[in-house]
Formats: sequence, structure tokens, C-alpha cells
Amino acid sequence: MKGFAAALLIWTLLSPQRAGGEAWPTHTACRNGNLQVLYQSCDPLQDFGFSVDQCSRQLKPNLNIRFGMVLREDIEQLFLDIALFSKGLSILNFSYPICEVDLPKFSFCGRRKGEQIYYAGPINNPGFEIPKGDYQVLLGLYNQDHATVACANATVLYS
Repeated sequence: MKGFAAALLIWTLLSPQRAGGEAWPTHTACRNGNLQVLYQSCDPLQDFGFSVDQCSRQLKPNLNIRFGMVLREDIEQLFLDIALFSKGLSILNFSYPICEVDLPKFSFCGRRKGEQIYYAGPINNPGFEIPKGDYQVLLGLYNQDHATVACANATVLYS
């Protein structure tokens, strides 16, 4: 019986449960009046948590966020890629170094595979007002080996 339980546990932990096309749930990052920000992990093996403290159409330069996940890759260096689309047209592509070898910007820089990271605090971004419309945002976090650390498909709805 112990052997069966051990085999079941190993199969459950190692089986690619999301590989069959089943998607992760859609999460709400923030909602306020006519503004709603939704996201869904695009990593077939892992989901993560993310929220924005102040949901406002006027995006402030120091936005407070919360982010948490268990690492599947080491992050000596970490880069964020953002692609913004509206009505199928590319509006913005942006890449930003989050963790660099000589300039770690956050306490989780340098963490190893299997460790949990959690960040709650401000992020620096250009302040701007979100115009009315529906937007798709593709977000990707990649390490020094170009391995995906996390990715998300986000939707910003403002009517």
C-alpha cells in the first residue's frame, strides 16, 4: 500500500497536468469602476499570484504591487518583456532588466530554483492615463539562460 501511495504521489507531482490544453484560471489583478485588469498564466506548469493595490485609470509612477510564486529556474539575472496590443495591433514592446549581476533591484534577485519569491511594494513605471479601450498585454519574465520564469496574458478593460 505504501508503494502505491508513493507512486501516486510521484505521478501527481511529475505529470504535466496542464499539457492537455487545460488553461489556468483567469485572475483579477484589480477592479475599480469601469477599469478591470485580468491575467492568466501562460506557463503550462505553473500559476502565480499578482495584484495591484490601487486600481486607477491614472497609472502612478510608483505603483504598489504584490507578486508571489515558487521558482522553477534560478534568477541570477531577470528580465521583463512586455508587449501591448489593441485591436490586434502592436502598440508597445518593452524590455526591462529587473535583476542584473552588479545591480540587483529587488531582494529576490539571486534566488534559486525551488525557492519562493514574494514581493509587495512599489515598482517604478512611467505615469500615464489609460485611454478607454480593450488591451491585451503579454508579459514574460526570463532569466540569464533565457528560460521562462513566469509568463502571463493580461487583459485591460476600460469602458
